[in-house]
Amino acid sequence: MKILVSYFSASGVTKKVASKLAELLHADLEEIKPIQKYTNEDLDWRNKHSRSSIEMKDENSRSQIEKPIYDLSSYDVIFIGYPIWWYVEPRIVDTYLDGFNLEDKRIIPFATSGGSSISGSANHLRNLYKTAKIEDGILLNHEINETIFRKIIDGGK
Repeated sequence: MKILVSYFSASGVTKKVASKLAELLHADLEEIKPIQKYTNEDLDWRNKHSRSSIEMKDENSRSQIEKPIYDLSSYDVIFIGYPIWWYVEPRIVDTYLDGFNLEDKRIIPFATSGGSSISGSANHLRNLYKTAKIEDGILLNHEINETIFRKIIDGGK
């Protein structure tokens, strides 16, 4: 089974989790990189004029990203990781996923968050990418355990 771990990390927290996950699962690892990096000011969610606030208010907003290294069509399972922003995935994740044919692709979201659950983003992803097989996903704020992920990949068996 060929596995890809793709992730966006604004502060480095999700990057650590994604790196560990890829190592545990012997998966390929890909960072979703914005052309214009996010600054601390861009990430200030309390400022309604910050870049992240403006992007998240517009459902159709898409940040420009560097060209992905991997083609999702060659993978059996794709873990997609991100911090939770405004209860969903950052729009840059949507930019990344928009670039691929996701029909019948098995996608397992994982997220880091200071207080939100992943359910809102998993549902949001399902609404955007109706032909993909997007699972409930998992919030990873604590220890990462290979057994948990093997169970997820094997469908709970």
